[in-house]
Amino acid sequence: MIRMLSMRTSEEVMKMSKNDLLLEVKNLYTSYGRIPMLLDVSFRLREGEICTILGANGAGKTTLVKAILGMVKADQGSMTFEGEEITNMPTHKRVAKGIQVASAETGTFPKMTVEKNLRLGAYNINDPKVLSERLEEAYESFPVLKDRLQQKAGTLSGGERTMLALARAYINKPDLLIMDEPSLGLAPIVVDEVFRIVKRLNKENDMSIMLVEQNVVKSLGVSDYGYIIQKGQIIFEGSPDAIRDSAILDNPVMS
Repeated sequence: MIRMLSMRTSEEVMKMSKNDLLLEVKNLYTSYGRIPMLLDVSFRLREGEICTILGANGAGKTTLVKAILGMVKADQGSMTFEGEEITNMPTHKRVAKGIQVASAETGTFPKMTVEKNLRLGAYNINDPKVLSERLEEAYESFPVLKDRLQQKAGTLSGGERTMLALARAYINKPDLLIMDEPSLGLAPIVVDEVFRIVKRLNKENDMSIMLVEQNVVKSLGVSDYGYIIQKGQIIFEGSPDAIRDSAILDNPVMS
């Protein structure tokens, strides 16, 4: 396999000061038993940036998310978040530091109401006043949920469950929001709405977002920078325009 890397320019790297750098993964290797999963993966995400990790099913996206959360052990390499080494940090401490994942597949409790899902998502907010304010903000940002507070999450549509997963993560005002396949299984009109929300969360809240996706067109439309992962390796990186202009998207694996 040919690795086609369009790296950030030296000028861009020089501008990326330690204060700008939010998450850095360096030379990361992981495995499930004896099966290698991630192979020498490196990437950087800046504060206030939407950074996309693109890849097909089985490319290693989910493993990468789990590694950042500490749910998959790093065999080699390192990870730093806000300048602090987190490679061997327990998952709950990484979450407490400000890393949240929104996943419609695993990020909601289907037998609980929308309201209970939101309150459980805010488990680390101990001040009742702050919790009340955050809930109101969530209702304003995701108005569809306010009309369904007593409805069980499992009865929501796919798009509504995605909104609930996003709201559960948003309510904690994370320093880094990882969105895992937010467009998966959604109708095109709902996908458009999801990506509008992604852009709004980034612009209005200055929220740093790691967007893990298969939807190339929509992801690049909202991103500042992107990486393509295939068979556990980063095979290309660059600006959205650089990715669009590259031959890498002609690869059948990416289509």
